[in-house]
Amino acid sequence: QAQLVESGGGLVQPGGSRRLSCAASERIGFSLPMGWFRQTPGKEREFVAALSRSGGVTFYADSVKGRFTVSRDNYKNTVYLQMNSLKPEDSAVYSCAARVQYTSITTYYIRDDDYDYWGQGTQVTVSS
Repeated sequence: QAQLVESGGGLVQPGGSRRLSCAASERIGFSLPMGWFRQTPGKEREFVAALSRSGGVTFYADSVKGRFTVSRDNYKNTVYLQMNSLKPEDSAVYSCAARVQYTSITTYYIRDDDYDYWGQGTQVTVSS
């Protein structure tokens, strides 16, 4: 059984919006520090956004700052990535990640090797 399941990917026109969801299994824990990453063929995985346990602290890659918003619903154990003003260069497979250890409720993590669990990824294609 998958520990993290993403959904919401698809085809969107430039300038459009999309919301990705990442549902975490109860088995890996609740309210964990979470991150979103993306990857395109032939390139390394790229950090997109991170969220602390509390949800009160977020951090974004410069390439998405001001356009993307990460949030969480701890009752549903789900994290979201709202993507606005999408550009063709945002096209990628987006994956969420969870870390089971943390130092505080406000700590976030931006390196992919900081994370313990990964979703299968969801494709986002920005094209007219």
